Amino acid sequence: MARLKDFYLKEIVPGLNKEFSYTNAHQVPKIEKIVVNMGLGDAVQDVKIIEKAKAEMTAITGQAPVVTKARKSIATFKLREGMPIGCMVTLRDERMYEFLDRLINAALPRVRDFQGISAKGFDGRGNFNMGLTDQTVFPEIDYDKIDKLRGMNITFVTTAKTDEEGRSLLRAFGMPFRR
Repeated sequence: MARLKDFYLKEIVPGLNKEFSYTNAHQVPKIEKIVVNMGLGDAVQDVKIIEKAKAEMTAITGQAPVVTKARKSIATFKLREGMPIGCMVTLRDERMYEFLDRLINAALPRVRDFQGISAKGFDGRGNFNMGLTDQTVFPEIDYDKIDKLRGMNITFVTTAKTDEEGRSLLRAFGMPFRR
């Protein structure tokens, strides 16, 4: 069992139950999935960029990404419908907890001038979105082998009903929100 999953069951569930006084154990919010998305707009000119990004995302998440394709054509961007423009991974269960552990304990402390994560990324239903500007903060990425810095969006989908519950859940996992 992943370290954070065990921590969730033994520490976080009783803590959240005490904080929000739930009547049922199934009301305690949990993280359903984590979606990591990398948009690659410059892949329109060079298709090899997609392959490099897929390799990097596989190293970061431990799971093969799905290539996302353009839904409609946009002439000003020289984009046609069906062209590959990004890749994404949906993490659940063990891989989700392993990724969350690496993100909180290894990647975020390596961000330059890190002040904490803004808590403005909540959507009103307890889900949280954040962005990273470069992939080199993950220890799995070798800095000498990358050709270009690429950012990524990370979405935490929770069962929380409100932003306050979602914030408490992620803070209990150790997410470093700004005060």
